[in-house]
Amino acid sequence: MMVYSDPPGALVVLEGREIGYTPVAVDFLYYGTREFTLIKDGYETRTVLQKVPPPWYQLPVIEFFADNFAFHTITDRHAFTYTLEPRRIMLNEDVLNRAEQLRTEAQVGP
Repeated sequence: MMVYSDPPGALVVLEGREIGYTPVAVDFLYYGTREFTLIKDGYETRTVLQKVPPPWYQLPVIEFFADNFAFHTITDRHAFTYTLEPRRIMLNEDVLNRAEQLRTEAQVGP
């Protein structure tokens, strides 16, 4: 799998394991949903549950023939690109207003 980000240079964490900075490549052993977290200073941290679909030759029955009778090695590649949003700077007034709102909700109830 290749992981790209806009802007490049984001740290990629795949299911809790750091794999490097974008653009980065990592081998994978299974298909399904994978969790990517991209971290970069000055940008919002982004966590994505990315589906990695199997190719047609990994479908039941076809997989047996593809694995045992293929004349060459079959390689499956996936590329994912994620756009990171600039970090929003919260003003002290906004933080204090939000704190007061949460305090009021805690006293009154939802």
